[in-house]
Amino acid sequence: MSSSSSAPAALAGIKVLDLSRVLAGPWCTQLLADLGADVVKVERPVAGDDTRHWGPPFLQRDDGSSSQEASYFTACNRNKRSVTIDISTPDGQQLIRQMAMQADVLVENFKVGGLAQYGLDYDSLRAVNPRLIYCSVTGFGQSGPYAERAGYDLMVQAMCGLMSITGHADDAPGGGPLKVGVAVIDVFTGLYASNAILAALHARQSSGRGQHIDMALLDVGMAVLANQAAGYLATGESPGRAGNIHPSLAPYQDFPTADGNVLLAIGNDGQFARFCAAIGEPGWAQDERFATNTARVHNRQALLQRMQPVMKTRSTAEWIALLQDKAVPCGPINTIAQAFDDPQVRARGIRVELPRQTQDGISHVAGVASPLRLSETPAVLRSAPPALGQHTDEVLAEIGMSPLSIESLRARGVI
Repeated sequence: MSSSSSAPAALAGIKVLDLSRVLAGPWCTQLLADLGADVVKVERPVAGDDTRHWGPPFLQRDDGSSSQEASYFTACNRNKRSVTIDISTPDGQQLIRQMAMQADVLVENFKVGGLAQYGLDYDSLRAVNPRLIYCSVTGFGQSGPYAERAGYDLMVQAMCGLMSITGHADDAPGGGPLKVGVAVIDVFTGLYASNAILAALHARQSSGRGQHIDMALLDVGMAVLANQAAGYLATGESPGRAGNIHPSLAPYQDFPTADGNVLLAIGNDGQFARFCAAIGEPGWAQDERFATNTARVHNRQALLQRMQPVMKTRSTAEWIALLQDKAVPCGPINTIAQAFDDPQVRARGIRVELPRQTQDGISHVAGVASPLRLSETPAVLRSAPPALGQHTDEVLAEIGMSPLSIESLRARGVI
C-alpha cells in the first residue's frame, strides 16, 4: 500500500459524489477513495455528518487538548474532500445537479423518495447524466412493506437473526442475545455497495449507461448469515446461541488457561491429530468418538471434559509457543490495544498517520490501513478525514463557480 499520491491508482479519474452519512455509505465511498477515486463528500452546513458529533472519544489536538470532532467520523472518511451545501435550497440543489453532471458515481442514504422532493433522485439525475451510477443505501430497500422505515445497524442485527446466534445460550451465565461489537451490517453493506459500483462501472464500459443500485441493510444482514442461513435452509431448524463454540467444528473455541484464555481453531482431522500428539494424548485422535470432525461435533461435551483440564495446565503464551510450529491454529484473545501492538500487525503497517492541512490544531489523524494490497495499483492513502467544509471553495471552483458567486452563496447560507 502506498501513502504517496503519485502511486498508480486503480480508480484514478473516477469521480464520486458522496451524499451519504454515518457508516454504510461512507464506508463504501472510503473504499473507492482508497482505490484512487476522487470522492467529494457533501455535508450539511454547520452540522455536517452526524458522526462528527458521535463522541466521546474525540480527536486530540497537537497540543494534547481535546477537540470536538468525534473519532467515529475518522473511521470512514479519509481520502475525501468535504463541501458544505444546503440541499433544501434551490441553489443548493442546482449545485448538486452541476456536480452530478460531472460525476461517475453518486452514493446516498436518504429515506426512500427523500431526494425526489429536491429533484435529486435517480430518474432526475439520469436525465442530465445518463452515465451516472447511482447507489441508494437504505435500511430495507426501495420496495416491500418496510421500504419507508428508517433502518439502523442494531435494528437489522436483531431483525435478520444475527443477534439470535450471537452470545451465550439462555441457560448459560450471561446468556441472551447480543449485538456484535462493531456495526458489522453497516460495514458489510459498504463492502457490498462498493462491489456493486465496481461491477456497474465495468458494465458501463460496454453499455455506455449508468444504473441504479438498490442496497438494503436487511438484504445484507440476511446474506452474511452465510453458513448459518444455509444450515437453516437445509434443515428447517433455527440455530441458537452457543457462545464461542462453532456449530460445525470441534474443537473450535476459546479455552481457559493457567493465566487467561486461548483460542483454538482446529478445522480438520490432521490438525486435531497434531494437537493430540503435542499434548501427549495421541490416542484421542484414534478414539472413534473424536477421530473425525463430525464425530467430535456429536461428542463435543465428552471431548471438552478431557480438553478443559489439560488446557489449564499451561499459560496462554506457553500454548501458543507449543502449537505455533505444529500447524495447529492457536492464538491469544487480544484487546484492541494488544492487537495494535502485535508484531505481525506492526510489521504489516496497519496503523497509519495521515496528514490534514487545516488550522484547527490537528495536523495528523491516526487510522487503520487499507487491507487491499494490490501489487500494481495499490491503495493510496492521501489525506486524513477532512474538516467540515474544508474543500468547499476548491470543489465549487471546479464546476465553474467564480469566487464572487461562492461568497454570495456563503452569505445566503447555501454553503
